[in-house]
Amino acid sequence: MEKMKFQKITLFSGIMLALNSLIGSGWLFGAGTAAKVAGPAAILSWLLGAVIIISIALTYVELGAMFPESGGMSRYAQYSHGPLLGFIAAWANWISLITLVPMEAVASVQYMSSWPWTWANWTHHFMKNGNITTPGLLVVFGFMLVFTLINFWSVKLMTRFTNLISIFKILLPTLTIGMLIATGFHSSNFGHSVNTFMPYGSRSIFEAAAISGIIMSYDAFQTVINMGGEMINPHKNIVRGVLISMIITAVIYIMLQVAFIGAIDPNLLAQKGWHGINYTSPFADIAILLGMNWLAILLYMDAFVSPFGTGVAFVATASRALAAMTHTGHLPQWLGRLERRYMIPRLAMVVDLILAVVMVSLFRNWSLLATVITGSTLIAYLTGPVTVMSLRKMNVNLRRPFHPRFMSWLAPFAFILTSLSIYWTMWPTTVQVIGVILLGLPIYLYYEIKYHHASGLRDLRNSYWMLTYLVFISIISYIGSKGFGGKDWLKYPWDFIVIIICSLGFYRWAVASRMKKIDPVAEKINTKVKMPEKDH
Repeated sequence: MEKMKFQKITLFSGIMLALNSLIGSGWLFGAGTAAKVAGPAAILSWLLGAVIIISIALTYVELGAMFPESGGMSRYAQYSHGPLLGFIAAWANWISLITLVPMEAVASVQYMSSWPWTWANWTHHFMKNGNITTPGLLVVFGFMLVFTLINFWSVKLMTRFTNLISIFKILLPTLTIGMLIATGFHSSNFGHSVNTFMPYGSRSIFEAAAISGIIMSYDAFQTVINMGGEMINPHKNIVRGVLISMIITAVIYIMLQVAFIGAIDPNLLAQKGWHGINYTSPFADIAILLGMNWLAILLYMDAFVSPFGTGVAFVATASRALAAMTHTGHLPQWLGRLERRYMIPRLAMVVDLILAVVMVSLFRNWSLLATVITGSTLIAYLTGPVTVMSLRKMNVNLRRPFHPRFMSWLAPFAFILTSLSIYWTMWPTTVQVIGVILLGLPIYLYYEIKYHHASGLRDLRNSYWMLTYLVFISIISYIGSKGFGGKDWLKYPWDFIVIIICSLGFYRWAVASRMKKIDPVAEKINTKVKMPEKDH
């Protein structure tokens, strides 16, 4: 029994868990949507998405190695700026995580509804006009329940499941890339000039990154960080797990986009253009057109397996994020209670499941759920660059197994990229997501007043920059260029220039708003961190 209580996650299992989260429904939807929006330049959208998320991830890698704890990403902002900012960041991150679970279940059901076999006709009633029907919704509920039960008993069961699924999820995209390039690759599809490579202008690259699920497809790097407290040698393996999984994912996604663009019939492009490309199941449809029915069958299977595996991984991540939020005293303590035998936050899993059911009942298609995820995740990520540099200024003696010299310029760079990405999610999505995030503030205030915390005014001073920022980005989104849903009062690329300049100002304000002393809980966690041995 004791052995089961303290089972740890190896580096390999951590990487597989991250890949299981990273390679989900995004690769099956993303390439087709991105090509439709940006043409061949969609390749640059995937590259841009990788740069953005890796920049953000590196700030969290330093924090994760400093504070290896389960659900850590829900607590880092608290360590530098106090409970209020910590709560806002954790709430935004948690909203995105609990939305990912039903989104992956919806993806599985949505693909099931397009199965081409006669025996599967009963699945065609799961979707109507792009939305999940009531029968489909019941299947979604069933999938989410299974996702939760796989996580319910032990880390060992969950990692065994994800290791098996992850290997399949890596092999099939790799096989798809190879077969499409070998069988039907048309280099002419990539254009012969800048104008033909980028048929809809440079703005389409940024648009595709935001609305095609590209940024969302990369943002699951946090799985390794949130499971950091359960990893073997976290001071080494958090860094390795994040970087290895991100590099593998970026290569797979970029090559999938290359293979997809090259596999489209040039005659079809000549007739309809990139905006006219509209495949229900992009890779499976192309495989059928190329006569590879066996590959199409595998792709339809993967369209079920990939989202299923990702949903399992995100139940683990979301439950630990919610459990970690209870440590500030602004949520019920029972949510953070661990089951004694397996040391798993079962009550948090149950609450997440209930809320996921509510979310999918309100938002019944993949695109709506993806919109909520992207915006809320990016707002949470604003605090990573701020926290990492604030802690460097607050205490230079903290143990930092990962301490890159380039963080002084990478942190503001990541903050700017995050701000731009929030803007790219388009009006009115920006203000809608901000509204969902601000719904958490009454809960915070209830516990603040109930327990008479004396830090309320100070916490407001430490967090005022974030509240002002949310107003700023909402206004810019409203008055910004038409291509991003705004009124076009601030035209492209001037909207980008304004955001870049103002983001630098907000970044400096945010770092200057740090607390005078680091949170004592953070210092205690950090004292247990092992530093890598120096070479002699």
